[in-house]
Amino acid sequence: MRKKITIVGVGHVGATAAQLAAYKELGDIILIDIIEGVPQGKGLDLQESAPLELFDSSITGTNDYRDTADSSVVVITAGIPRKPGMSREDLLDTNVKIVRSVTEQVIKYSPDAFIIVVSNPLDAMCYVAMKVGRFDRHRIIGLSGVLDSARMRTFIAKELNVSMDDVQAMVLGLHGDAMIPLPRYSTVSGISITELLSEDKIDRIIDRTRKGGGEVVNYLKTGSAYYAPGAAIVQMIESVVKDKKRVLPCAAYLEGEYGIHGIFMGVPLKLGANGIDEIVQVKLTGEEMTALLKSAEEVKKTISQIKL
Repeated sequence: MRKKITIVGVGHVGATAAQLAAYKELGDIILIDIIEGVPQGKGLDLQESAPLELFDSSITGTNDYRDTADSSVVVITAGIPRKPGMSREDLLDTNVKIVRSVTEQVIKYSPDAFIIVVSNPLDAMCYVAMKVGRFDRHRIIGLSGVLDSARMRTFIAKELNVSMDDVQAMVLGLHGDAMIPLPRYSTVSGISITELLSEDKIDRIIDRTRKGGGEVVNYLKTGSAYYAPGAAIVQMIESVVKDKKRVLPCAAYLEGEYGIHGIFMGVPLKLGANGIDEIVQVKLTGEEMTALLKSAEEVKKTISQIKL
């Protein structure tokens, strides 16, 4: 029997994740959104691509959370982007309400599901979902380092003119300007990029990685990235439903790891059928550790503004 994967919110990110998950036949997919007709239409359109892409996954669009019952994985992309004239606090308050409402429905119908949070501000929305749903920390993560590392890997491969297959990168910390790309742990066929690129070129790659999402937004004008985020979500789903035990940088709830307590922070972790199998603690330099703790303080500041 195929796994059941629910994607909450079928904007560009949710729809792209659904498409890629279907093409990989990771499970039967439920698309749910508050807008009547949209999940049904996108679900039908995606289902009708099955004879062409040769997948047998079932795609269902709905506005009713009862249709999501007994999901193995739930991806929460619901929320609004920041609009002109809207303060960060306004965005936070609005998305807290949305993620809280979604989580209450998810826990009602799929109490044992593994949760992937995508809504922004990411680290804070993970915290909201965990507290509202009372999830064990091994069953909830946020999209952060997988996407940020993918961007960094792209820039490294392009700079060195090498295959994307051979490039790995590591990005820790929060999902935002205070993320921490780690050149020492970023490699080409096992060779650290510190051996292959000048310090100036590495600094440019780090800066572009931190601004990766904004760079896309600046080009699009009226939207944000969705192809890379959708692919990152699917990599996380695949590691869980196939018990692949991939080591991926994701936002996880820390209880003393890296000296950080009580918040979500992007760190390397092993993902398998039971969710987080292990939080991997890599050795950091004093400078890297200082940056990670500074990143943690920003998350704590945001969480302090949340009203649950």
